[in-house]
Amino acid sequence: MADAVIRLHGRDNLVIALADLPKGAAVAGLDVPLPGPVPRGHKIAARAIARGETVLRYGQAIGQATEDIPAGGHIHSHNLGMGPHSTDYAIGAEVRPLSPLPPREFLGYPRADGQVGTRNYLGILTSVNCSGSVARFIAEAAEKDPVLSSMPNIDGFVPIVHNTGCGMSGVNEGYDTLMRTLKGYARNANFGGILLVGLGCEVMQVPDLVGQGRLRPDGNFRYMTIQGEGGTRATIDRALGVLREMAEVASKVTRVAAPVSKLIVGLQCGGSDGYSGITANPALGHASDLLVRMGGTTILSETPEIYGAEHLLTRRAVSPEVGERLLERIRWWENYTAVNGGEMDNNPSPGNKRGGLTTILEKSLGAVAKGGTAPLSGVYRFAEPITTPGFVYMDSPGYDPCSVTGQIASGATLIVFTTGRGSVSGYKPSPCIKLATNTEMYARMKEDMDINCGDILEGTSIEAKGEEILEKIIAVASGARTLSEELGFGGAEFVPWQIGAVM
Repeated sequence: MADAVIRLHGRDNLVIALADLPKGAAVAGLDVPLPGPVPRGHKIAARAIARGETVLRYGQAIGQATEDIPAGGHIHSHNLGMGPHSTDYAIGAEVRPLSPLPPREFLGYPRADGQVGTRNYLGILTSVNCSGSVARFIAEAAEKDPVLSSMPNIDGFVPIVHNTGCGMSGVNEGYDTLMRTLKGYARNANFGGILLVGLGCEVMQVPDLVGQGRLRPDGNFRYMTIQGEGGTRATIDRALGVLREMAEVASKVTRVAAPVSKLIVGLQCGGSDGYSGITANPALGHASDLLVRMGGTTILSETPEIYGAEHLLTRRAVSPEVGERLLERIRWWENYTAVNGGEMDNNPSPGNKRGGLTTILEKSLGAVAKGGTAPLSGVYRFAEPITTPGFVYMDSPGYDPCSVTGQIASGATLIVFTTGRGSVSGYKPSPCIKLATNTEMYARMKEDMDINCGDILEGTSIEAKGEEILEKIIAVASGARTLSEELGFGGAEFVPWQIGAVM
């Protein structure tokens, strides 16, 4: 069993099981046989740990022992709690600019505002849930329309449907957040045109969306309401005519060589396990660094899932203002969860725990690894346009579809998603690359996983895997389809963040 465990940092008082270990197993570094079985991905005490003692992983605190743990003992929810914790934020203390790399290119769709898309969809954006079904009807009719289906250079028609837009205040943070999200999707570079469809009487009024500024710099934008058009069938008929006009414009845009610096990549993890912070997340972090070194932009998110590890980001903040912006978001979340009867340690999920994660501190330390080592150049609210190149942070819930929705609204034209339990999803209009954290799950769900990072445990270096991920990013940005695209995902994952009372 000599290779059956791994110690991640010299300070750690635990090791991680790399295989299912039976009771009585002898493992490297332990003087006693295991007193009980330990599943793969779970934690084992490297020595006796006293009740109340801090438990360390990655050289960082992940909680406190709630009872005495013998050497070789299984460390998990039954004997590890979050406990009190404090961190030294030391804003900017560890900013280390990365050396630039020679520029690379991908083949993308140039837009009038200087952005470059990785896809060329026409979107049917809804202002309210009440126009959602009609938007789907329009997209289905467009896919069957002989004129539209024969248009070159168009990847398809995307209905952007959600469950809000009415039954809400029109003057609060929730309204402003939805407004930013809808405007962000309308402007995403992966859309060659947008048709906005409303009902007509909703809180999120179409004229308000349109009147707050030109939604698309290329002008390939139209809008209508179902009530104004005279009902469902009339709206569908009118929409098909409008989409034909828009498709004529969008189809004339072709892929051209563009610098990788034009890419905006959302970094995500979901269905995490005990291997996430060892394999896929640090490998994606290395790929993120490579992109940043070429002038690209990467976005880390999921604020409840960096909680307890935010000090690793503030230390990389390029200015006091950037560091304070992140801490302001942390404080907002502490208040937000408290007033809604929750707590920041409501993570990990049951699936995360089965995979070996115990506290949010442990999960967050692994999640932050997706952000590599680059300086933190900006912090943004949910769906706020990203204007700073480099590695940035966008505030969001930890709920993956909602978090990705915000990243795409902020400008992400490609998503890279690590998973240990096996999340299945896709996010039109932005293609999603799935990274498996372990070989067993990759083999079991090979039709959903684009890259296996489990081979890092078998000797592949994190750097080599990061380079493999980078090559996949460039290929997908240039038009190669991801497995989630092949499976048809992306029609149900638009999930705006609903803040405030539903009335």
